[in-house]
Amino acid sequence: MKLSMELRERIHQVDPAQIGHYIGNGYMDAAIKPISPQMRCLGPAVTVRITGNDNAMLYYAILHAEEGSVIVVDRGGDRNRACCGDVVALSAQLRHLGGIVIDGMATDSLGIAEKGFPVFCRGVSAFTTLIHGVEGQMNIPIICGGVIVNPGDLIYGNADGVIVIPGEHLEELLSKAEEATRAELDLCNELITKGKTMSDFYPVIHTMSRFL
Repeated sequence: MKLSMELRERIHQVDPAQIGHYIGNGYMDAAIKPISPQMRCLGPAVTVRITGNDNAMLYYAILHAEEGSVIVVDRGGDRNRACCGDVVALSAQLRHLGGIVIDGMATDSLGIAEKGFPVFCRGVSAFTTLIHGVEGQMNIPIICGGVIVNPGDLIYGNADGVIVIPGEHLEELLSKAEEATRAELDLCNELITKGKTMSDFYPVIHTMSRFL
């Protein structure tokens, strides 16, 4: 799916967790986090599967992905070798991509953080892959962080985690998240300016005394 600038702006006004209130699944494993907390990724998925010591397909995907896309990498369970470092991040940044999300390791974390390009991963490692060009798959259904990701699914992540949204549900979910964000702002204003407590809005809180 393609995202207009207007739609991107609307999405950026709500957090992934706010949209997450309304999806029954699509939450990647909480261990997948950005290299730097300030990083956010947003864009349609270009999927890559790399199961061994060859990250050539990742470079290929970066070269052929449309601007604004997020590269999502299934490492086939590998929790040791890093397939993405600062050169990979720079290559994606120069192609104006929206980020890289890896169900596995990255490396060169300081260099990636310095560039500011959003890379999400399970952790960092000094044990890396090489460019062989003998294996890998692109734009197939994959599993990343325990979630099935199809090419074109919307990927949205920040320091709290990453969610996956099928394109056909985006407008409905976004409208709900926008309404909830406005309601939260009003609630916070009431708490601050009128001295109310959460139990004024959720009377069920009062009933919790029955558990004491």
